[in-house]
Amino acid sequence: MTTTKDTQTLLTKTGFTTSNTWYHGTSSALVASIQAQGLKRSGDLALNDVAKATMATIGNNFQDVTEPVFLTQSKELAYYWAQQTVRERGVRFGESEEPIVLQIKLNADQQNRVKPDVGAMSLLMMRDGEAFMAHIAKIYQENNLSVPEIDLRDADRMDFLNILGMAYINEDISRGCIEELLEPITG
Repeated sequence: MTTTKDTQTLLTKTGFTTSNTWYHGTSSALVASIQAQGLKRSGDLALNDVAKATMATIGNNFQDVTEPVFLTQSKELAYYWAQQTVRERGVRFGESEEPIVLQIKLNADQQNRVKPDVGAMSLLMMRDGEAFMAHIAKIYQENNLSVPEIDLRDADRMDFLNILGMAYINEDISRGCIEELLEPITG
């Protein structure tokens, strides 16, 4: 059984350290597709189809938006996001799915294209974001570090990467970059 607890080695007074190893949290329902095609931007077609159908029933047009592949430096944070994905998919589809963490190795060129996920500010200001911020506070406390005081509206863009562990790459990630599936995993 693999553990996702890795923040004790990644978290410093200035935030999360970064390397060429990244993590992505997802659902077990998507593993076969990821193994075949790699990680695709806006890759959860089933959730996208549900959103389109919902918008059509209320008379609105759904605009497809290509979202990037979201990454984090920490297995622990990826596991958190995997749990959120499983929860969201469970609400939509009623299936029993498991959280999965993918380990991704990027080459130097790809590494230079990883960006802080500043767009997450809008998410973090909602109820789901409050839960994530509480989770981050708990991680800092468990590692005997001060809970970061961050004003999301005025935060430096690098704070989203360094302090909150939120990043993205605006390109598909080939299956060759996905080193391993970390399963089964524990929180």
